[in-house]
Amino acid sequence: MNTRIEEINKELVELRDNGISRKEVSDGYHTFDELYYHRMILFAIICNQNPVIAWKSKKHHDGTMFDEDSFICGIETPEGSYTYHYNLEFWDIYQVKELEFAPEYDGHKPSDITRLLSIL
Repeated sequence: MNTRIEEINKELVELRDNGISRKEVSDGYHTFDELYYHRMILFAIICNQNPVIAWKSKKHHDGTMFDEDSFICGIETPEGSYTYHYNLEFWDIYQVKELEFAPEYDGHKPSDITRLLSIL
């Protein structure tokens, strides 16, 4: 990785560690906050268009959650699950079945986003 990019990433971690929001950091076109919001809306569209395989829950499979203001939503694809965590204020955007407990995490990572292509 480029040394300058490593420095920028380190600065962003320091901001987070010092309790400073990074939501307004921008690439010159969009802020992090805008991009995360766009992702949330797009994932809601995917889930709402596929309600048979999509779900949401206020608890992980083991009954925990990061904080009381969060929930997890996901979709089960032929290639495995894909999930995101969001603030409860967005709960109603996801018009999918509510589960008492989310399915157990299957280890998916950001690069597994292509799993969503398998539902087309």
